[in-house]
Amino acid sequence: MNESMLCTKTHEYLLELSENTYEVGITDYAIEQLGDIVFIELPEVGSEFVKNEVFATIESVKAASEIYMPVGGRVIAVNDKVANSPELMNDETNEEKWLVKIESAADQVEFADLLDYSDYKEEIE
Repeated sequence: MNESMLCTKTHEYLLELSENTYEVGITDYAIEQLGDIVFIELPEVGSEFVKNEVFATIESVKAASEIYMPVGGRVIAVNDKVANSPELMNDETNEEKWLVKIESAADQVEFADLLDYSDYKEEIE
């Protein structure tokens, strides 16, 4: 995982790619907790979400989980590779585990409750 990403207490991450453009996914910890992932439902490009709104669903052999948007934004790309082959999420050699990329003009208030990766790691230990 990238040290510069921000995480939520519900195990989503947000990684800034460029100004107002972010990658969104779930943390390695979340992937481990889910176990074998068998299905991922992602939104369409152009969909808009507010902070904490459900934007995706992931099902594993253990459970189904809703995935929440860490900050408000508009989806500009979806990872079709993991949507079509969800088992790639469990492949440790796969570097492309992001779910969506968003454009966001979120203000500092929306970022206030996100954790630095180091703080997130302490939170889950």
